[in-house]
Amino acid sequence: MLDIPRDDLLANSLGYETGPFIKASGFREYDARWLFEKEINLLGIRALGLGIGTLLHQAGVRPHIVTGHDYRSYSAAVKDALTIGLMAAGCTVYDIGLAVSPMAYFAQFALDVPAVAMVTASHNENGWTGMKIGLARPLTLGPDEMRRLRDIVMDGRWVERPGGAIRHEKGLAEKYVADLISGGRLARRLKVVAACGNGTAGAFAPKVLEGVGCQVVPLDCDLDYRFPRYNPNPEDVKMLHAMAEAVQASGADIGFGFDGDGDRCGVVDGDGHEIFADKVGVMLARDLSCLHPGAKFVVDVKSTSLFATDPVLKAQGAVTEYWKTGHSYLKSRTNETGALAGFEKSGHYFLQPPYGRGYDDGFLSAIAICRMLDRQPEKSIADLYRDLPRTWTTPTMSPHCADRVKYQVVERIVRHFADARLRGEKLAGSHIVELITVNGVRVVLDDGSWGLVRASSNKPELVVVCESPISEAKMRAVFADIESHLRRYPEVGEFNQKI
Repeated sequence: MLDIPRDDLLANSLGYETGPFIKASGFREYDARWLFEKEINLLGIRALGLGIGTLLHQAGVRPHIVTGHDYRSYSAAVKDALTIGLMAAGCTVYDIGLAVSPMAYFAQFALDVPAVAMVTASHNENGWTGMKIGLARPLTLGPDEMRRLRDIVMDGRWVERPGGAIRHEKGLAEKYVADLISGGRLARRLKVVAACGNGTAGAFAPKVLEGVGCQVVPLDCDLDYRFPRYNPNPEDVKMLHAMAEAVQASGADIGFGFDGDGDRCGVVDGDGHEIFADKVGVMLARDLSCLHPGAKFVVDVKSTSLFATDPVLKAQGAVTEYWKTGHSYLKSRTNETGALAGFEKSGHYFLQPPYGRGYDDGFLSAIAICRMLDRQPEKSIADLYRDLPRTWTTPTMSPHCADRVKYQVVERIVRHFADARLRGEKLAGSHIVELITVNGVRVVLDDGSWGLVRASSNKPELVVVCESPISEAKMRAVFADIESHLRRYPEVGEFNQKI
């Protein structure tokens, strides 16, 4: 029987080697992340497995669960410790080996297994570990379930049960790739850069893209958990610059960048210009709603207003709902509303039948983009981007705000803008016509400009984004007024960058 986890054990001590060590802060809103050995040890991982197994039983879920691990020097050991804990809780574990997160989600369907616990720290620097956990396909845990799991684990309230077992699933990677390419080859011969940042996606991306008929230029696809060039994060400037250089040097039509666990996809056009994931989402929404008039989409509150205002989407009867930022939130909302697809600005896309199973898969997103281009052979991705109405958008700004107060600060900011709207006050010279408050507050103005303030889900920060379809000057004016208001709160620090 394991002891109750402690959060004050020191490495290279008797207590660290004989008892579970876990920092409670590693339980985030919708996944779990720790610095391995500094914030959690292998016995702590074992306790986590006991907790996940106990949560399965409490939820009335058949105690069968898929596990896989990403490519880091310690991930296999972490998965083995997790497996011991899951088996001690009476679970049957289906081990699929080295995997990207969407391969683990696919395995839930292919093996008819309800639950998943994928060992990955995604694009985080080497030294991190974590889990993406789900109790029902294609979903992953939300905040209420994560809090329940945290309490079970940190209070030692797990229950050991007999009957645990393990099955080593062979050939799952081949089945996963075959499933991705089962839609057939492209009619158009596209030359694509596949950038993987030496992360786990490198083991799969070239095969997948070649399988649908692309000519692939691999970039940093050799697995190396040191991430020697840059972190595998398609929002990272270093990765985007490397993709742009490779696209231009090779004459590729498009560059795809995949994050460390393969569930996100970033895009660089044939001219070497980054296209933000929300704008790519608008292109895909145009394409899909042409095939399915009246389609519904769900997007996160950081995403462009074009999902609501684009004349092409309007003409095709598309309807878009803005929802909470976070892959678990978007995945769940897309599923429960029956939307055709969900798009998150970070690059998580959730394609529903007949295009996907509702979970986020960066390779499937890349294939969807390729098929969009296949249906419009006279257009490049740059042409499709230029066809969109222009908007001006700030980078994502992240002023410091401590975890213990950030949500209370955002509540006060929401009240401020609600009162300002009632009083008829203006922001950047325009009237406030709508407040979207599912996740912080998105202040929408009468000319279509908007500004967002929300609390970061996993960092001691606020998140601020502004956009205007009018001009760069109007975008800057919206940001200036929001920044001016935030300066009234002593809990909010300086912005990390200027626009």
